[in-house]
Amino acid sequence: MTALATELAERIRQDGPISIADYMSAVADAYYARGDVFGVAGDFITAPEISQTFGELIGLWCAVVWQNMGAPKSFHLVECGPGRGTLMKDLLRAAQRAPGFLAGAQIHLVERSQALKGMQRAALRNHTVTWHEDIAAVPDGPMILVGNEFLDALPIRQFQKTGDGWSERHVTADQRGFAFTLREGAPENPPAANMGAVFETSPAIVDFVSQISARIARSGGAALLIDYGHGVSATGETLQAVKKHKPCGIFETPGEADLTAHVDFQAVAQAANGLKVYGPVAQGTWLGRLGIKLRGVQLAKGKPAETARTIESGIRRLTEPEAMGALFKVIALAHPTLATPDGFQQDAER
Repeated sequence: MTALATELAERIRQDGPISIADYMSAVADAYYARGDVFGVAGDFITAPEISQTFGELIGLWCAVVWQNMGAPKSFHLVECGPGRGTLMKDLLRAAQRAPGFLAGAQIHLVERSQALKGMQRAALRNHTVTWHEDIAAVPDGPMILVGNEFLDALPIRQFQKTGDGWSERHVTADQRGFAFTLREGAPENPPAANMGAVFETSPAIVDFVSQISARIARSGGAALLIDYGHGVSATGETLQAVKKHKPCGIFETPGEADLTAHVDFQAVAQAANGLKVYGPVAQGTWLGRLGIKLRGVQLAKGKPAETARTIESGIRRLTEPEAMGALFKVIALAHPTLATPDGFQQDAER
């Protein structure tokens, strides 16, 4: 058993079964405290680590949003779940093409892991950065926020349809290990479902989106959220664990595997009170509209054949439907006064 497994088992023995949300929160804290869990030697690879074009295009996207905001001399540039700091580093390198952007950007990273903060500090050593453990600590003011594979790690609740209606899944433990158990509880506005169906909700995602939406509605700006998930609320069990790039049981080695769930983008859109919502758009489609293939050609020009092939392979992985291009989606939440953000114009014209 892992140290966290022992701790959770004792907690359950003393206080009874815990919610899946509480289980996910404990696992996430222990997991990201370990430090560098990314890359080939880690458990999974995120888009910024696959190709620098990902962060660069997001940087140009942010620069255009900033210009549409009236190019404020001071604004908050926020990233939630910044990993190694790679995305922000690439973003800033590309966005500096817009005169005044870097000078006005007050960079904020929302990160709880001390180990990851150290990596981010090294990656962004040429920039002034402020770290926060919660979005609520970021000061008020005009804001451009980016979150890539941030929402999928926020805690969820699971409800199961039984003969007596809906019940909420909890986590229990005995000498054989952890297991699901059902306790009284029902979701708000559940969909029609067959016996045994599972419906997931995430109050944590709703709360996060509500917070950033209130800030943007009050002070201006936009948020760009990229993650894997579904565009319409539906039943289905999506909670999963990944270790060393392979699926594993969610109770197998708690604290030593990445635990995530698909994002319900309909719920995200509904929580964005007072803002215009654009998307979700498939990641491959969105990156294509922003010119990722042209950027790849520019990067590969004059490079050795092997380097050029690596660049092309990374872009295919980000954009092709059978890779990350379809499952991953992009949604933008913007102040009503802003022009339609780049990559979403085609949808807005429908």
